[in-house]
Amino acid sequence: MAWRSIVDESLMGARMVTGLPGFLRQPQPDVATSRAELEQALRDRSRVFLELVRRGIYEYPASPYLPLLREARISYDSCAALVRDHGIEGALERLYDAGVHVTLDEFKGRRPIERGRLTVPTGSRTFDNPLPAKHFAARTGGSRSSGSRFIIDLELLAHDALYDRLFIDMFALAGRPGALWHPAPPGAAGFKWALRFARLGLPVARWFSQTPLTVRTDVKNATLIQAVSLVSTLAGRRIPQPEHVPLGDAIRVATWLADCRARGTPAWMSTTASSAVRVCLAARDRGLDIRGTFFRASGEPLSPGKAHVIASAGCEARCHYAMAEVGRIGFACGRPSTHDDVHVMTPKVALLQRSIELAGGIQVPGLVLTTLLWTVPKVMLNVELGDYAVKTTRRCGCVWDAMGLVEQLHTIRSYEKLTSEGMHFTGADLITLVDEVLPARFGGDATDYQFIEEECNGLPLVSLVVSDRVGGIDLGEVRAAVLDSLASRDGAHRMMATIWRDGGTLRVTRREPYATKAGKILALHVARQAAL
Repeated sequence: MAWRSIVDESLMGARMVTGLPGFLRQPQPDVATSRAELEQALRDRSRVFLELVRRGIYEYPASPYLPLLREARISYDSCAALVRDHGIEGALERLYDAGVHVTLDEFKGRRPIERGRLTVPTGSRTFDNPLPAKHFAARTGGSRSSGSRFIIDLELLAHDALYDRLFIDMFALAGRPGALWHPAPPGAAGFKWALRFARLGLPVARWFSQTPLTVRTDVKNATLIQAVSLVSTLAGRRIPQPEHVPLGDAIRVATWLADCRARGTPAWMSTTASSAVRVCLAARDRGLDIRGTFFRASGEPLSPGKAHVIASAGCEARCHYAMAEVGRIGFACGRPSTHDDVHVMTPKVALLQRSIELAGGIQVPGLVLTTLLWTVPKVMLNVELGDYAVKTTRRCGCVWDAMGLVEQLHTIRSYEKLTSEGMHFTGADLITLVDEVLPARFGGDATDYQFIEEECNGLPLVSLVVSDRVGGIDLGEVRAAVLDSLASRDGAHRMMATIWRDGGTLRVTRREPYATKAGKILALHVARQAAL
């Protein structure tokens, strides 16, 4: 790591630790205050968005969107007029049609933005928001070399905690013991949940982590978590240190949940959808009673199969929709029509849908995201997310609907990445394996290997199928080669590969890869995609 990056990240860690007491000691927002602030943010969204566009794009010479806007001959005044005449979403549709949009690979820094003769180089920091205070730099997987860098901003967490306050009230979670089962840093989901709930005066009792965190293996993140735990304890809002509980040891989590129920108050837990399934199966197999537990699921689709396993254990599950670089995009509906209904957080983001054509002529209603707040760590203007969903406007009568957040999503699926166990390996990761690594080591060519994502009894399963055309191979060696290759890229990929290894998520089988109607063999085939 270059010395400038070391200094930069050290300063961010210092800002996090020194800013934490003030963040935690702010007056706790009640339900009425939280709702009022979010309703005001909804009324202010056009003004705030245009201020972000002005300061974060037009007045920021390094913005990657400036060349696209200039190519489309759209000045700031023109953009403001579009918002005034057509609203934010209408303006974004016209910008998209004019060529102002970014693919997921471009946003992740895996390839430059290319539009005709225009080329804009990209990297891990290209889309960083120049406006927020930078408190902590984390990384998410799915990018080349060092991972996709994003910032955890305390001001944004304070904003997101307003949604959490309403969510807690909606599902009557206050007063119940809470826990996390999320990876320790460099994973960010668990860290952000712990910070937000401590901010609300509802610190979690336990933080179980699918991955270990020690000074020996990761001195930067281990030191940060120790400092945060100490400072939060002194501030009276203790954030627990993560306890390593691998996927295969879900019985430890189930035992804690059963103890909570035995004491008379079932707990709530935030974890990935498949980890929730593992806890419920472990409780069933050991005869533990965890009825009444509330799971807030994330990181992957809450599919019908997963929802059924959780409900069979007498538990309730609701899901959010989030992206590491942005945080929550959608919050669970209080009166869902399907098990995975979420309301789009329109004070914070704007979502479009555009038809995306995949290889083989398949078309899906792809989601395109724009961030609206100054404190979101990445400036996103019509960024294609690699996901698709059913998008509706439904008057459900829950608190989000009453506030005017009427856009909803359900059946959210990915077309560009694997999301099993909440770990996101993107198409670029898989293509490198299929095209180069595996043929070079085991023989055959790119059409002889394919990753298939599916689900069995509520648990995720990723199969690497290998054609019979490839000669004699040891399937265990192939599996180890895949996990070692994924883990070798950076700390975030190493964390994700560890979770797949511990969970037995990846298997290698002999069969012919699936081909599209056009005869193409894709690196990734998602077997459980639902027709929309």
